[in-house]
Amino acid sequence: MERITVTLGERSYPITIAAGLFHDPASFMPVKAGDQVMLVTNQTLAPLYLDSVRSVLEQAGVRVDQVILPDGEQYKSLSVLNDVFSALLEKPHGRDTTLIALGGGVVGDLTGFAAASYQRGVRFIQVPTTLLSQVDSSVGGKTAVNHPLGKKHDRRVLSTRFGCGRSRLPAHPACP
Repeated sequence: MERITVTLGERSYPITIAAGLFHDPASFMPVKAGDQVMLVTNQTLAPLYLDSVRSVLEQAGVRVDQVILPDGEQYKSLSVLNDVFSALLEKPHGRDTTLIALGGGVVGDLTGFAAASYQRGVRFIQVPTTLLSQVDSSVGGKTAVNHPLGKKHDRRVLSTRFGCGRSRLPAHPACP
């Protein structure tokens, strides 16, 4: 396991790079037993990885809820963001919850925006599953959703935590 720290003053965060992250609860730190998380993914990745990630977290004593988003850039919208907020409020999730984004740029941006906005900001862990999301949207803490009149008009900046299983990337567009 390799850990790198992105040094941004108060917004610094670690990046964890390793094979098999989904089998190690430590990959999802600072989440610990007794915590509550909302796992956000999309319809393509859910059948591939959702049960595995959920199982690892639940075995560590974490309460896991989930939101499965439709696929596509057109769903990085305020209306889908509202669906994530509704899921958080229905469970209910408080200020101490953690949002985990399991997906590419759309899932990462939407979940990051939700984490920065919900309850004035909650913890956020990003598990980018595409090469582009590993080198672009998951690094730097900028996140956005699209407005009907233009892309990326609604933006937030947040601190993140990032993990990715590099051994999967060459064989599959999803890296976990």
